[in-house]
Amino acid sequence: MTIDRVYNVLFICTGNSARSILAESILNAEGKGRFRAFSAGSQPKGEVNPYALKELQALGYPSTGFSSKSWDVFAEPGAPEMNFIFTVCDSAAGEACPVWIGHPMTAHWGVEDPAAVEGSEVEKGRAFAQAARFLKNRIVAFLSLPLSSIDKLALEQHLRQIGAMKGSTSNPAKAG
Repeated sequence: MTIDRVYNVLFICTGNSARSILAESILNAEGKGRFRAFSAGSQPKGEVNPYALKELQALGYPSTGFSSKSWDVFAEPGAPEMNFIFTVCDSAAGEACPVWIGHPMTAHWGVEDPAAVEGSEVEKGRAFAQAARFLKNRIVAFLSLPLSSIDKLALEQHLRQIGAMKGSTSNPAKAG
């Protein structure tokens, strides 16, 4: 992996309406051209959750141009070849995924589903803010990895450790 290359990253969540959209926008902004982020779902809802877009806008990240789409789009011929694929919800992590071109590195970065929160507008907004914060923390940790000089096994371990950071929905004992 060279310093000049652009890495393609796919964030997967079942509905592709909230967490994966948040991660896509955050990485595209924080990655400063070194990364191209995408998002998709195994069972896309067909629309992006308005609270996700509102949270992105509040944080100063791009909040337009997103769509809820199937992960099949990225397994088709001519699709961008992914270098990394991260599941951000537990149900997507347990599903049988398509065969990805190029054998990208994968890890599970589970975060609670903010779209599942019921309650007041404030409570829903707080859930999206928390999910965005946890995802941003993982993305910043990911961006700090020396991708061009780290060996594959060490990188895979780092990716799993990032997935177990604060806010993880996974049991750390299961990771790895």
